[in-house]
Amino acid sequence: MPQVTVYTTQTCPYCDRARRLLKRKGVHFTEIPVDQDRARMTEMVERSGRHTVPQIFIDDFHVGGYDDMVLLDMEGELDERLGLDTDD
Repeated sequence: MPQVTVYTTQTCPYCDRARRLLKRKGVHFTEIPVDQDRARMTEMVERSGRHTVPQIFIDDFHVGGYDDMVLLDMEGELDERLGLDTDD
């Protein structure tokens, strides 16, 4: 199973939605809060090139934000990248 990393802040509604989507899919993920940690915020910006949260990674693949993840899901690519069984 790939490693999923989500950079978040405590008050971000899109972060909440990203967490819910991943949990609904049964995906374990590592959450990295950046609102109180400048080093983690710098890490996120260096990895993603973006200053907004959430920033979602599947292994080294940068998904982007919540809307980007939903788009991948609608296109049927998210489950494949997450290593989920799509043969239902």
